[in-house]
Parts: sequence; C-alpha cells; structure tokens
Amino acid sequence: MPAFPTLHKTTDSERNATPAVLDLQSLKKSFGSLAVLDGLDLSVQQGEVFGFLGRNGAGKSTAIRMIMGITRADAGSISVFGQSLHSDLIATRQRIGYVAQDQNMYPWMSPKVISKFVKGFYPHWDGARFKQLMDDFDLPPKRKIGTFSGGMKAKLALTLALSTRPELLILDEPTAGMDPVARREFLDLVRDQTAGDGTTTFFSTHLIDEIEAIADRIAIVEAGRTLYEGELDPLRNGIGTWSIGMDDYVTDGLPGEFARHSLRVLYAGERRGRYVMTLQFAQEALASHEINLHAGWRHDAMTLEDVFIAVVSQNQ
Repeated sequence: MPAFPTLHKTTDSERNATPAVLDLQSLKKSFGSLAVLDGLDLSVQQGEVFGFLGRNGAGKSTAIRMIMGITRADAGSISVFGQSLHSDLIATRQRIGYVAQDQNMYPWMSPKVISKFVKGFYPHWDGARFKQLMDDFDLPPKRKIGTFSGGMKAKLALTLALSTRPELLILDEPTAGMDPVARREFLDLVRDQTAGDGTTTFFSTHLIDEIEAIADRIAIVEAGRTLYEGELDPLRNGIGTWSIGMDDYVTDGLPGEFARHSLRVLYAGERRGRYVMTLQFAQEALASHEINLHAGWRHDAMTLEDVFIAVVSQNQ
C-alpha cells in the first residue's frame, strides 16, 4: 500500500522567513537493522505549543533524545535557537526544560533537596516559581521522592523544568500514569505557564485529546517519517468519510464526484453493514455539500482520532 503523502512540509522559504526555535531536517537513526528514524523533518516556531503525535514506537522518544544531545543521529541536522545543536550543547541545554517519559530521580531525595541539586546547573533558576508550582501541584516538599506516585513524579519533573525559566520546554509523554483529573490539571498548567512566559513547547504524545487541548500546530510521525506538519483544521478539513448502505453501493470505483475532488483513497470497505470511503482531498476545507452524490450516500463526522488513524494506517 502506498505511503500517505505529506500534506504539508515546512519549506526552506518558510524556515528563512521566521527563524525556528527547533528545526529537524532529514534525521535518520538505526539501531542495528532497525530503522527508527527515516528522514524526519519538522520545524517549531517561537512561542507555539507544538504537538508531536505518533503511535508508540513511531520514533518520537528517539527524536527527543537526539534533540537533548543524548543520542546522535546517523544523518541529518538539528538546529536549536538558530544554531547547530552541537555547537555548544551545554549552553543550549541550559535554555531547555525537559520532562522525560520516565522519571529517574534519586529516591532518597526530597523535592526541596533535588531543587538545590538542579539549581546548580541552570543560571536562570527561579526559586520563587519552584515554591509556587509545588503549591499549585500540591506536592510535599520534604517527602522522599521514592514514595511518590508516577503522576507526582511527572508533576515534580515539570515543576523543576519550568523553574529553570526555559526558552524551550520539551515534554516526552509526560502524562503517562496520570488519572484524567491529574492529566487535565497538568495540561492546564503547561498551557497557562508557557503562555505567560512566551515559552516554546514541544509536546510529544500518542493521546489525541491532549493535542486538541493545547497544540497550535502538530506533526504526525509514523515509522520515523513526518506524515503531516501544520495546523489541526486543515488536517481535519482535508479528510472526509462518506458511507452508503451495502445494498445501494453499485460501483467498484470512485463515484464521479469523489473522483473529481479527491486526491487519494485512505480507506474503502465494509464497516458495520455500510460501505465506507475515507478520502484525502486536494483542496483544504472541502465542505461536504460540495460533494453531490445520488441518494444513499451519507457524510459521516470524523473525530481527530479518526483522522489520525486514517493518516497513520496508510504507512503500514
């Protein structure tokens, strides 16, 4: 099955018009015979919340480890704050707040102790903000971290990251293990704090509702490649689903109006007693009333999750 075509990829002229805070070009990384990243491209602009969306195993964490200088790419380039990542890695990392997927903190430390430890690495450490965020998250400052739940550790990691006054905040699946209430509290705090500071946020997740809640733009990654980069609305409006009863479906090909407007069939087949077609359109924001079909065809609403599944399934 052919790969889903990239609906939008940041062009060189777009990069030059607004210098990106984070720019990845043609990143490749293999571990033995396993290609984890296979030409990943994306560009994150100043002040935006950028959602990095993909299934587990799509290459998201590997890309983030490269951005943090933990892992080296086999090919391609990474630019942070307009400079090559490795031109001055230590200085660059001091401008980045990072919340990893797994929180590996010294269990014998308390938040108060670990804050003193982290403070020594960041010249813009804000002790007052640390205390305020501890209160906002209702975290006990003197309790040993080894007794914290996974959600509490993630909140502490975010508190530490934001207290460094970062210019770029990188979040790698930060809400794993949180209950719905804690997740919403976490996302609200990320949105409110970063908006107030003008911080650029790079948010990696496989949870669609998190992306919808806070992201300005997104990239969808699958098998280590960028399948889509851009805003949510053009993605939603560029894909549509129609269905018809199996008894009324009379052709094996695309009905005329579909053929005229569509760029690619993403799915075609029987589903719950109806013949369903999910199509990518060459035009953005193609309204359903522009498709004039004979009686029986029905335009079916799609959630962002439906759109995401349609996009990534084309790469299998």
